[in-house]
Order: sequence, then structure tokens, then C-alpha cells
Amino acid sequence: KGMALPQRILFPPEKICMDWQQRQRPGPGLCNLGSTCYINVILQCLTYTPPLANYLLSHEHSQSCQQQGFCMMCIMEVHIRKVLHSSASAILPGAVLRDLKFIGEEFEYGRQENAYEFLRCALNAMQRACLSGSSNMDISSQETTIIHQIFGGSMRSRVTCLSCQAVTDSQKAFLDVSLDIRAASSLSKVLEDCVTPKELDLKERFKCSKCKKKVAASKRVTIHQAPRVLTLCLERADQWTGKKISKFVDYPEYLDLRPYMSDTAGEPLLCSLYAIVVHSGDTCLEGHFFCYTKASNGLWYKMDDESVDSCDTYTVLGQQAYLLFYAR
Repeated sequence: KGMALPQRILFPPEKICMDWQQRQRPGPGLCNLGSTCYINVILQCLTYTPPLANYLLSHEHSQSCQQQGFCMMCIMEVHIRKVLHSSASAILPGAVLRDLKFIGEEFEYGRQENAYEFLRCALNAMQRACLSGSSNMDISSQETTIIHQIFGGSMRSRVTCLSCQAVTDSQKAFLDVSLDIRAASSLSKVLEDCVTPKELDLKERFKCSKCKKKVAASKRVTIHQAPRVLTLCLERADQWTGKKISKFVDYPEYLDLRPYMSDTAGEPLLCSLYAIVVHSGDTCLEGHFFCYTKASNGLWYKMDDESVDSCDTYTVLGQQAYLLFYAR
């Protein structure tokens, strides 16, 4: 199943600008109103995502927005403008806190939540805002919004019959990738394991269209279309015990996606790290989130709620990272 061609392009990819339009110091920190650090880290990481910030600073969305009431794109536009143009030492992300239930039904004000879940809900809320008034559109066209053009990619799943070698391909779009880190000590090892073919177990027996019967088969998942901004979650909650996996996983400042693509031939696909989220605490259900982001001046800063402090790349690469943000 290949991806059908979109009937409409909602946002032309050539209009996306990956480089900052202006260079400046980072903006203020964000006030924590009690267990809102999970919101603050994601807002900071999104604020310092250059193509998203460039687009929202252009007012293009708000000038054409027809949405009545809650609109996550309008909220993010106001927030990013406020942060990048403010001389205050800390500001309150009031609109986000006010509309928390619209961003994700599961979020409860005053309760510690997961930063990764908030990221996913925030991106989905922005996607919904971009699709406002376009409910009858085909799926492929829905995946041409500014959000999918920045964060979206696709995975190809290739199943190979071990009897006749016939292959069956299917594709699936994604806005982020979650990775199992239990068996690896580095991001490259985790990604290598992801793209290594795995034999399907007996319960998953595959019906081969050539052999006309259920057969032994192997499955290989690769990145088919690389996103402009790759968001990775290093899963730190053990699926079986629920306990936090506190190991250090080595991750590079520059990541070449080419070895993990469906097509491994060609130029390197280099991505540069520009933000990370760190969780401190003994369990995944409590503790504290803070982040490191690269501002438009090219320098790294530790952002921990109200405080924003400069730091070096060596410090950034030495963290027990939970979320990694890479830009092409």
C-alpha cells in the first residue's frame, strides 16, 4: 500500500524556511504554576523550532484563521511572539493553561503529566487547527499542512516471504518516533536495531499473495520519507514493570538518517540537534522536566521553568535525554 498522492497541497513545502530569519538572545523563562513543567519544556522546544517559529512570526495563520473559539495555532503564534519579543525574565503561558482540556482531554491542571504526551497532543491540536473547515479532505491532503510539512515523515514496513522472497510494502505517516532503549547504549544502535529485519513469530504468520498460504516471513521497518524536524522519544518507562529506565543513551549532535532510510544510496541526510527534554526523578509518574534548546544566536541554553542559563554543547550531550529534536 503506497501513499496516495494528495489531491490538494495545503501548505507548499518550498515556503518552509529552516533557518532563523533573525538572530537574537533567547527569550524569557516560563512560570511554573505547580506541576506545569511538562508544558513549559514542550512550549520552549516548539518556540525554538526554526521553521515553526518563522511561520508563526509571519502572522500567516492568524490573518486567514476562520476558527471560532479555541485554535492551537493562534495560541502558539501569540505565545512564540510573546517569548521572542519579551524583555521580561519570565512569562506565564496563560492561554495554554486556560485551554489545557482542549489540547488534551486527559490533562488536568495541577497534576504532573508526561511531556511526551503533551507534545503529541499539542502537535495534534495544531494539526486540527490547520484542517479547520477541511473535514472532507482525503488523508494524503490532510498530511500536507504546515505541521506535517515540518514534523511529518513516513515509515515503510516491508514484509518478505521467506519461501518465495515476494515483498509486500505498506506506509504510515508519523509526527514523532518512539524508541525502545532497553537493549542499546547509543541512539545509533537503537536505530540500527529498528531497521534490522525481524522474523515474524508464528502468531503473526503472513499470508503470501504468491504462495497463496500462510508462510514464515520477515519484516523490516525503515524511514521512507524523512521529516524536516525529527522528534524522537527515548522510552524511559519500562513496558512490563512501569519503572523508569535511568540509563544513559549516547546521542550525537549531528545525525545522518541515510543508513535508516528505505533508500540508503545517495547523499547523507544530516540533522542537527537543537533541543532536548530531560526528566529528573526516580519514577516516570513524578519528578521534574527541564530542557536545553539552541536559540537563534546559535548558542545552547538550559531552560528550567523561570530560569534560562547559557551552557555548552558538551553539557547538552551528557544528559539522560528523554526527548530529542533534530532539524534537517
